[in-house]
Amino acid sequence: MEKAQKLWSCREGILQCLIVGVLWNVVSGQIHYSIPEEMQKGSFVGNIAKDLGMDGKHISEHGLRLTTRAGTIQYFAFNFNSGHLQTSERIDREEICARAERCIISLQVIIESKLEMYRVEVEITDINDNAPRFTSGKKKLKISEASTPGSRLPLPKAQDPDLGMNSIQSYQLRGSNHFSLDVQTGENGARHAELVLEKSLDREEQSVYDLILTATDGGDPVRSGTTEIQVVVLDANDNAPVFTQPVYKVSVKEDTPEGSTVTTVKATDLDEGLNGEIKYSFEKITEKDTKLFLLNSTTGTITLMGKLDYEESSSYEFEVKAEDGGGLSDLTKVIVSIIDLNDNAPELTVTLFINTILENSPTRTVIALLNVLDQDSGINGEVTCSIPDKLPFQLKKSTDNFYSLVTLNDLDREQVAAYNITITATDHGTPPLSASTLLSLHILDTNDNPPVFAESVYSFYVPENNPRGTSIFSLEATDPDWAENSRLSYSIIEGQVRNSLLSSYVSINSETGVVYALSPFDYEDFQEIRFQVKAQDGGSPPLSSNVSVTLFILDQNDNAPVVLYPSPPNDGSTGVELAPRSSEPGYLVTKVVAVDADSGQNGWLSYQLIKATEPGLFTVGLHTGEIRTTRFFLEKDALKQSLVILVKDNGKTPLSASVTVTVVLADSIPDILTDLSNIAVSVDPQSDLTFYLVIAVAFVSCLFFAFLLVLLALRLRKWRNSQLCDSGSVNFHGVPASQFVGIDGVRAFLRSYCQEVSLTSGSRKSQIFFPVGSCTNTLTPQQAPDNPNPLLILGESNTNKEDAVSNQVSLQISIFLFYF
Repeated sequence: MEKAQKLWSCREGILQCLIVGVLWNVVSGQIHYSIPEEMQKGSFVGNIAKDLGMDGKHISEHGLRLTTRAGTIQYFAFNFNSGHLQTSERIDREEICARAERCIISLQVIIESKLEMYRVEVEITDINDNAPRFTSGKKKLKISEASTPGSRLPLPKAQDPDLGMNSIQSYQLRGSNHFSLDVQTGENGARHAELVLEKSLDREEQSVYDLILTATDGGDPVRSGTTEIQVVVLDANDNAPVFTQPVYKVSVKEDTPEGSTVTTVKATDLDEGLNGEIKYSFEKITEKDTKLFLLNSTTGTITLMGKLDYEESSSYEFEVKAEDGGGLSDLTKVIVSIIDLNDNAPELTVTLFINTILENSPTRTVIALLNVLDQDSGINGEVTCSIPDKLPFQLKKSTDNFYSLVTLNDLDREQVAAYNITITATDHGTPPLSASTLLSLHILDTNDNPPVFAESVYSFYVPENNPRGTSIFSLEATDPDWAENSRLSYSIIEGQVRNSLLSSYVSINSETGVVYALSPFDYEDFQEIRFQVKAQDGGSPPLSSNVSVTLFILDQNDNAPVVLYPSPPNDGSTGVELAPRSSEPGYLVTKVVAVDADSGQNGWLSYQLIKATEPGLFTVGLHTGEIRTTRFFLEKDALKQSLVILVKDNGKTPLSASVTVTVVLADSIPDILTDLSNIAVSVDPQSDLTFYLVIAVAFVSCLFFAFLLVLLALRLRKWRNSQLCDSGSVNFHGVPASQFVGIDGVRAFLRSYCQEVSLTSGSRKSQIFFPVGSCTNTLTPQQAPDNPNPLLILGESNTNKEDAVSNQVSLQISIFLFYF
């Protein structure tokens, strides 16, 4: 069983693939077979494989399938080995078609391999499998002895469900020569017999006649049925009952409730007394109809005792006899026509359905095949199928109430991924009845959408001097397709940056679209990088799209200003600028020219005068770098003026450079030479300061060496005492001896001090000051010395010149003092 299911699943998958792009062909031709009823199960019906033009050796590969209307018995089956159509159930024509002249069973044959459908009709022919049968076992008739020869009495009608020659063909009567049999043939070919009086009767001679009525059909073999007829001779009765109508026709709706009156028959009799009393009874009625209708023998009212169904029988026909007390009677015919109501909803059967379809399937592709049937008749049985509006599908009607559901417009999975299609079948009755079924169709994706970036052009900014391998920006594209068709990979289209390959500067993560810098960028080398990024999906064939990316390099303040003028000489000397002594304030002496490789505010330069021989004599333009005089030169002004110019950029962390400009105050070059010779013999007042500093450093060094000698002596004494105390009770094992100083077990922790020496030079004196600064203190307040006097050394010296240049030098010396 499992193997068969797997085979069917495989066939269903192949069928779905074949149906895409192929229209369903509904073949209007029919195949007709004729078989007799009551054939055994498995009997041969026809070689359907041959009639369909199929190869008998490979029938199973064609996917042959039989379908019938929902709710009906499957009477036939297909033999895949022989290709024959066989019976699967016993077929009784009378049970299926009742009195219908032609009994046809319709079924549909679907060939899945060819996507074709054929209609097969199997006609069931009648055989003589039913004998004539009378509804009652014994019939009693009454006749007056005054009846004249030729008088007629109705005889019971035999029933035979067979048709044609297999139904009742003749009646025979035996038992008395006073009566004969007259057989009449009706309009529909039915035969009924009447009893005819041949000789006058004498009740006193014979009051009862027992007759045998035999009904015989024309089948092979011949079948017959008999019933007993008892004729009772009555005294004379002058008037027989007479019905008011020879035929009663009435129409009844099929939903008429049980117990309702169908009609009332009425007969009159001119006699009085017992001969005028009329009794009504059914004549020539089937056994089935006696269960459906009830006749009141006194009033002649016919009452409905069961449920009517137009689809089962559209009319009923029977006879009613009115008989008086004297034995005379009359017959009338009652025809009950059933009015069809819309009491059956349409039956909607999905014969074939493909639940998945590719979105690029062509229009008119068949999705489903449906069969619609309504058991009502007339307008109540007319059915219209429909689907909701605004769906890209259409229902096309083919033969025999078959509909095919096809695509009407192009499908797009990205807009609608699945459709729930409700198919409704509605009849034209009042009120209309309907039936519906829901089909869920899933649209399969095809790679019909390329990746899309959010913008057509991207611009990103990154500061220069970025770390190697850092993430600088990311790109993202979208693809509305599904699964592999929407899985994107990113790549950079190769290019060049100046004379280098683009791949040496940037790379991209193929899955995330994050772009990394492979090397630091330098704004001074290039200010931007232009390239394209390609996004490609995983479809087959793949689709892709490109986007232009511009990466702007942001400048950082990584270049200090460079002084172009005055340029520093190779021999280490400074350039000399000439300023006449007669210059007026604002005189342009020279101009410092500097450049900065950075851009923007990082390249904006400002100039400052940070040191000058004569403060206030010169000024520097903040942005121009122009050195100008601020006052008239005086005789006491030094001939040689040294100016230190600081050039600083405007970066967030500013960078700077300095240059020294020497300005000589002279009117002409010979004056410069004379004045310079006088300047050479002058003593630099700063040399005296250097002398005193050397003396101070030498003094401190001598003090430090003396301290080391004292410390060494103390260490030796400590070591000696420790040797003497080894035999004592005090044990300091585990504690370094260098941390303790004392005699007789009394020891103190070391206390260290960090001293700072400051040398200051003033106009009149020089002093050296050692403030006490505690760096480490390992003693408790109780253990500290009582008078830790700091060392303070003051020195004074006289200077020879009142206007010496004031300079301050700071010297840091660390001295460790140990107190016991």
